[in-house]
Amino acid sequence: MEYFCFLNSPIGELTLVSNGKSLVELIFGKVEMEGLTNNENLEIFKQTKNWLSRYFKGEKPLPSELNLEPFGSPFRKKVWEAILKIPYGKTKSYKEISEIVSPNKKMAARAVGGAISKNPIPIIIPCHRVIGSNGKLTGFSGGIEKKIFLLNHENAQFKGE
Repeated sequence: MEYFCFLNSPIGELTLVSNGKSLVELIFGKVEMEGLTNNENLEIFKQTKNWLSRYFKGEKPLPSELNLEPFGSPFRKKVWEAILKIPYGKTKSYKEISEIVSPNKKMAARAVGGAISKNPIPIIIPCHRVIGSNGKLTGFSGGIEKKIFLLNHENAQFKGE
């Protein structure tokens, strides 16, 4: 059985989705999940809400504090694992991520971008920290304004660390 709940955050409403023990999705906006049960008391939702609250207060909670279970291909999961290693207040380019994910093969930054665009747990799996090689901010599932907000939040809190 799958569950969902809503959370109001500094970047607007969020919808959290769980399989009962793990967080499987974080969606920007308030989305009614047909066929799922609304259960705000689920332990993983309490933990995720606490994690996000600490994050928005300027703390540095670790993604490993949460039981995350994003659904995706082995390649996508490898990309998301690489993204999890980008420190707070730092960024990496799509090209840099492609070199981490596939150091011996010429992996197109475009393929990495495709995997990043399918990240089901943004913010916690911090795809907002991935930018173009030229420093340009590129697409983000929640919209570029949310990416800017998250990067500015982290830069204000963790600059120079």
